[in-house]
Amino acid sequence: MVKLLFSFEGRINREPYWYLVLAMLVGYITAFSIDGNGLGEEMGPISMLVILAFIWPSLAIQVKRWHDIDKSGWWVLINFIPIVGSIWSLVENGFTPGTDGPNRYGDNPMDEEPRDKQTP
Repeated sequence: MVKLLFSFEGRINREPYWYLVLAMLVGYITAFSIDGNGLGEEMGPISMLVILAFIWPSLAIQVKRWHDIDKSGWWVLINFIPIVGSIWSLVENGFTPGTDGPNRYGDNPMDEEPRDKQTP
């Protein structure tokens, strides 16, 4: 799990991506609820800590999804384009199937057994 959330190497498919996105969304909503934040209010300390804690794992899972569709992890920077970039990233990472078989970023995460461990 540590490698999944903190490493920028390898690939993940859409299923773990969506689980992690939803888990982070629940974390955000919970933190904002605890802080009593409404729309347009200042962010409380718990919300700020949760956002800071989720930055690295969020980047890591996005980079791995970009890798799964055989694109550079630098595509994560598209999120800096207001509104459009985040939507683009969510749609592409959440709905585009990964490349079949191995690509330059590793084996297909959908394969049951990696190629280098298969017996001839």
